[in-house]
Amino acid sequence: MAEEKAKKTLAAQNFVPVKEVRGGIMVMKNGTLVGVLLASSVNFGLKSADEQQAILGQFQSFLNSLDFSVQFFVQSRRLDIRPYVALLEQSLGAQTEDLMKIQVREYIEFIKTFTENANIMSKHFFVVVPYAPPMLDVKKELGKRVFNRKENLSASEEKQIGFEENRSQLEQRMAAVQQGLSRTGVRSVPLGTEEVIELLYKEFNPGELEKPIIPGNQ
Repeated sequence: MAEEKAKKTLAAQNFVPVKEVRGGIMVMKNGTLVGVLLASSVNFGLKSADEQQAILGQFQSFLNSLDFSVQFFVQSRRLDIRPYVALLEQSLGAQTEDLMKIQVREYIEFIKTFTENANIMSKHFFVVVPYAPPMLDVKKELGKRVFNRKENLSASEEKQIGFEENRSQLEQRMAAVQQGLSRTGVRSVPLGTEEVIELLYKEFNPGELEKPIIPGNQ
């Protein structure tokens, strides 16, 4: 049974283009490095006509300034209110006054009824920035740089040096995107390793939020 489960897991991994996540950077199976920025939103509809035109102009200038591709990605999920309700139920059990128990119980029923009747969605905005390293003979390049040091680098050291150099190029691109977005009033921050893994997990497991919550794991 365990062997069959392991085979299914390996088969599923074959469809995932990500090889690993290092330092907040996704390393794809084809060697491309990908960084992800979490971006804020702008209340565009509340802006005046002049402000809207200024934002559009800045955004157009930002796109025209890029010499590499980026991807704008919106993650829209139904808001999972169950952990919050579970927290309220714990608070209800801790109440000692009857009046507070009634108020908390009524509030829990209100939250449940409201979320069942209204389709409340949570939205997150991301900017995906890729960098494909040029096809160079890494060993020759590294050999030129360390020739005067007369040191022999291991394969893992060569790989780490290559990753850091490519990561530096990617981070320059991400910084350019952040600067361009800031001119339009959009704040952005790069995702860390755990945040990237969580993002990937939610994308490849879209039905996970529909599963029942196991008591004690809220």
